[in-house]
Amino acid sequence: MLLLLLLQVLASCLWSGRSEVVPSFGNSCPQFFFRQTPPNQALEPQNPAWICQRYQNQYHFATLYDKNLRVPVYSAYRYQPGPGTRPKTWFVEPQLISSKFSKDMKTEGDIIKKYHIKLQQIAQSQAIFNDYRNLKGLSRGHLNPSCHHPNASRPATFTLTNIVPQDEKLNMGTWQTYEVETMANKSQGCTTTYIVVGAVPGNNYIPSGRVNIPSHIWSSACCELGPNQRKTWAVIAENDKDRVQLLTLGDLEDVLTQLYGRGQVSLFHSGCPRQ
Repeated sequence: MLLLLLLQVLASCLWSGRSEVVPSFGNSCPQFFFRQTPPNQALEPQNPAWICQRYQNQYHFATLYDKNLRVPVYSAYRYQPGPGTRPKTWFVEPQLISSKFSKDMKTEGDIIKKYHIKLQQIAQSQAIFNDYRNLKGLSRGHLNPSCHHPNASRPATFTLTNIVPQDEKLNMGTWQTYEVETMANKSQGCTTTYIVVGAVPGNNYIPSGRVNIPSHIWSSACCELGPNQRKTWAVIAENDKDRVQLLTLGDLEDVLTQLYGRGQVSLFHSGCPRQ
């Protein structure tokens, strides 16, 4: 049975809405952060957007988005894996274009038709589907994988605000092993597991010249085992090698502090152990 579940989860990871731009995560969709505490400002880019990703009138995860680099900084969610089917539609975020536009994720075609704008106006604030055409050695990598969600939540992960250009071998190799097998093993006994997964900006862009290729992909977890009992773990991978390094939460925060260079990084509330 465990093998069957892992195979189902793997399939949904490989397949790997509605949303709302908000002023901050302080008072909006805080349920995706342990003790309602998002990462600190050391991860914030120059031109950020805080997105509560909403689908079928429910919030499913939270994303801090970099409108200049056109990639997510991080996504935060609760780990709830299960089998599911592959969504066929990719969405973009209308409220990144205008706060007056719909809170619902829409396809590019729907936005163009409804608001009588051009594709170039969508592209000013975010990645569009054409950006990811003709990639070589890279793939559309979900930060927040669909396989970490129940079936009803899975379509919400198929938004370009949740996608980074990820090394193809890494995405299909050791990173996928982490998402499916390592997460399943590490989270055994957890009542609730909070995840923050992100990408470090790199120096290169995909062929369109508009979307940044991250230098590193990273993920961190804080798991509740019972009253006042918690454990944590973390990983990081260079985005040009098929290798994932397992770290303590404290070690990952120290590594990210050096990589981002914006002050000491804190990914979770202090109630999550760093060792």
